[in-house]
Amino acid sequence: MPDDPDPIQLDEEGFQPADAPPAWGTESRAERLGRLLKSARGLPPVPGVYLMKDHKGVVLYVGKAANLPDRVASYFVPSADLGPKKGRMLDEVHSFDYLPTETEWEALLTENRLIKDIRPAYNERLVDDKSFPYLVVTRNEDYPRVFVTRNPTGIDEKTGEQYPEMRNARVFGPFANAGALREAVQTLQRVFKYRTCKLDIVAGDPKNRYFRPCLLHAIGQCTAPCNESISVTAYGQDIERFVKFLGTKRSTMLREMRQEMEEASKALAFEKAAALRDQIIAIEKLSDRGQRSDQWQPETEIGYIDPEKGTRALQKALGMDRLIRCIEGFDIAHLQGGETVGSKVCFIDGKPFKDAYRRYRIRSFTNLPGGRANDDYNSLREVVSRRYREAGAGHELYPDVILIDGGLGQLHAALEAFETLDVQPPMVISIAKKEELVYVQREKEPIRLSRSNAGLRLLQQVRDEAHRFAQHYHHILRRKKTLGE
Repeated sequence: MPDDPDPIQLDEEGFQPADAPPAWGTESRAERLGRLLKSARGLPPVPGVYLMKDHKGVVLYVGKAANLPDRVASYFVPSADLGPKKGRMLDEVHSFDYLPTETEWEALLTENRLIKDIRPAYNERLVDDKSFPYLVVTRNEDYPRVFVTRNPTGIDEKTGEQYPEMRNARVFGPFANAGALREAVQTLQRVFKYRTCKLDIVAGDPKNRYFRPCLLHAIGQCTAPCNESISVTAYGQDIERFVKFLGTKRSTMLREMRQEMEEASKALAFEKAAALRDQIIAIEKLSDRGQRSDQWQPETEIGYIDPEKGTRALQKALGMDRLIRCIEGFDIAHLQGGETVGSKVCFIDGKPFKDAYRRYRIRSFTNLPGGRANDDYNSLREVVSRRYREAGAGHELYPDVILIDGGLGQLHAALEAFETLDVQPPMVISIAKKEELVYVQREKEPIRLSRSNAGLRLLQQVRDEAHRFAQHYHHILRRKKTLGE
């Protein structure tokens, strides 16, 4: 049944605006949703923010979209399942407005500001507590870092004191979508190359010279202040540009950066001009999306998975409070103890980074005639000890997750190697092949994930890639021995 009619709002000359919706109550529910669906499909195919309104013009809900017509239309299709809360909202929506943006990241920030200002009835309440994520840029460090937190005050609940890094820090938020915020931080790191680690870096500390940067430096997503590969001044300028980017339209930011680049070039500051040029190019590519053909093709039977979805699912499965950027996987290969080798593969953001692959020939023990070594546990201890010697001494960072191919025994062997080191890794796990159980350090029971779980499938790809790489090296050594090469 139609709702009670509501008077049409006329303009100053007494006319109804051409694009004004019919009076409230003159349409059935199906007619109203059909009208809204048609209007949504006519929106420009760009990122943006949309505002759902009732018949009085009151904003009910604010959302963001990578593609406005696709997202907004999804509310009004007859088969839409929005859940109980948003389903009730459709009983009140009479019209919508939209605000196009240049990028998804600008849409994320605009959505955040509008929700805080308007406080729509159907958005989750963004209040200043630990329920929502915030973006923090530190100020009291020689090399400021960027991270996401749900504790905007930085107060330790146990001691009542504020964490040192939160003093005088810039705090942005709260944000409605933690996943989108973390994705934005990760993507913008490719442009501004800020650090996201927890290292306490003091400029001029002699030990910085010997610190080995993490793999984010190798893939061009961090300027490695940990070993002072960049000056405090240059790093600070990158951070200031990042903060400015958060509150500025992309086109305005690019115009200012091009002007700054030209001025640096005229002043013969070619290194600064080149750095600005690279940032401009990176900003222009922010909206580029990779295709299926751009992705790696694993040599497994598991099939393609979205790397980002895999890392998020794995983070949830392992109960980790920070985004998983780097995974390293290990396997041992031999034939009855002959030509025993170990492999280490590396995945960054869910995709293999082959520059960081390593292979190890086992030499620390022999337990069979002819110098053969047939003991996977001892082999794992040797490989793990050799790989993480520097990290265990505090001279480099561990990966976020270390994956051992095997069951509980292989995991314990690796953990025994770590016990001899001063600094411990954040997460060590193993995966058993038959039932695909995930054993986790310090946990008594394994994790059993669905075979379709994206996190499990990512682990399977890392495991299978480590196995392939180990077998390849083993076959090389066998061929050399057999043929006398």
